[in-house]
Amino acid sequence: MSAPASRPSSDVSAGVGLSGLVGLALWVILCRNWAGIADALALPGPHEPLAGPNAALAAMLFSGLPMVAWSLLVDKVHLRASTGIDWANPRPLRDVVDISITKIAGLWATWSLVGFVYCLCRWYWRGQYLFAMDVISGLAPVLFLGAVPYVLWLDRVLVNPRDASWHFGAMLVGRETYDRAEVANHLRAWAVKGFFCAFMFSIIPGGFGNVVQMNYAAVLGDPLALGNALIETMFLVDVQIAMVGYLLTMKPLDAQIRSANPYLAGWVAALICYPPFILMGGGGVLDYRTNGAEWTFWLQGMPVLEWIWVAAMVLLTGIYAWATVAFGLRFSNLTYRGVLTNGPYAFTRHPAYLSKNTFWWLSTLPWLTTTHSLVDAIRNTVILGLVSAVYFWRAKTEEAHLLAEDAKYREYHAWMAEHGLVTGTLNRIGRMLTRGRPRMEPPAMGTAHPAE
Repeated sequence: MSAPASRPSSDVSAGVGLSGLVGLALWVILCRNWAGIADALALPGPHEPLAGPNAALAAMLFSGLPMVAWSLLVDKVHLRASTGIDWANPRPLRDVVDISITKIAGLWATWSLVGFVYCLCRWYWRGQYLFAMDVISGLAPVLFLGAVPYVLWLDRVLVNPRDASWHFGAMLVGRETYDRAEVANHLRAWAVKGFFCAFMFSIIPGGFGNVVQMNYAAVLGDPLALGNALIETMFLVDVQIAMVGYLLTMKPLDAQIRSANPYLAGWVAALICYPPFILMGGGGVLDYRTNGAEWTFWLQGMPVLEWIWVAAMVLLTGIYAWATVAFGLRFSNLTYRGVLTNGPYAFTRHPAYLSKNTFWWLSTLPWLTTTHSLVDAIRNTVILGLVSAVYFWRAKTEEAHLLAEDAKYREYHAWMAEHGLVTGTLNRIGRMLTRGRPRMEPPAMGTAHPAE
C-alpha cells in the first residue's frame, strides 16, 4: 500500500507513560530519603531507605495509578469503541448472569492451569523466581474472588460479553457452541501473561533495591560507575512500567489483549531471549562473550573514549526505557493491544530492539578477545550477529501479526517505510544500491502469507 500523507495517530498518548514515570520517580525519591522522613516525623518502623521487595511492589502502584488516572480522566479511553463497552445501555444482571458464570468458570480454569504449569516447572521454585511465586500465590485468592464482581459488572456493559474467556468456559462446560479460534487466542494470551508476569516479578526487587541505595554523588567523576548507575536506573523504569502493562490488561482501560501472536516462529524467537529458554546466557548456544571482555577493559587509560562510550550506552538505554514508557499501560510481548506510533516509534518501528542490540555491540566489542585468538574473535562477532538476527526475526514476526490485525498498523508500517528516520533512511539506501538492477516479476499465481 502507498504511504499515508501523515503518521497515523497513536492509540496511547505520551501523557500516560510520562505520568507513570513521574509517579515512579516520586516513590523512588521518597524511599531513598525515608530515613530522614521517618526521623523528622518520629514514625515507627525502620529509619533507613525503603529498598526491600515490598517497596519494589509498591512502586507499581505509584507508577500504575497515575497512568490509569491519565488514561481515564484525560484521554478518556473508557469511552472508546475499541473497548467493546457501551456504558449508556447496561443490561439487567439477570440477562448476563449465565454468560458471566460461564466466563468465570473459564477464567478460574485458566488460572488453575497456569498454576499447575508453575508447579510442574522446576525453575519457578528456585533463585529469584521464589519471590515471584510468593507474590503470585498471595494474589491468587484476590484474583479468583475479585473476578466474580468484576465480570458480573463488566458483562452488563459489554457489547459482546461472549469474548474469548467465555468461549473457553463454554468449551469446558459443554452446553453451548464455542469458537476454537477464540479459545486458542484466550490460551495464547494467558500463556503470555503467565510466562512474563512470573519473570517480571522475579526481577523487580533487585533493580529497585540497587537504585534506592545507590550513592549517585560518589560516581560523578567515574565514567564507568556513573554509566552503570544511570543504566540501572533506566532499567528500573523499564521493568516497573512494563510490569504494570502486563497486569492491567483491562477493557475499561482499553488495554485488553486483542490477540496474542498466532505464529509459532514469533513465540520461538521471543522465548529464546528469556530464561529458562535463553540461548544468550553464559555457556549458551548464542553466548558471544567467550574469552571476551567489557568495553572498560579495552578502553582503560583512554578517558575521552570512556566518556564517549558511556554517553552512547546511556543514550541507548534511555531510548530502550523510553520505548517501554511510551507504551503506558499496554506494554507486553507477543500481543496486539493497539497501535503505538509516537515517542521513539516515530523514528523506527522497533526502537527497543535497535537500541538494545547496538548497546550489546558497543559494550562487548566482540571482535576483541583476551586470548588474542582470531578464532574467538570471529566466533564472538558472528554469534552476536546471530543474536541481532534473532531480534530481527522477532521484529518481523511481530509485524506479521500486527499487519494482519489492524489497518492503522498497516498505514503506520507504510508511513515508516518512507518517512521514518531510521526505517525510511535504510529503505532509501537500499533503493539506491539496487537502482538499475532488473526487477523480479511477482509470481503469476498465489498470494504470499505475511509471515512467510
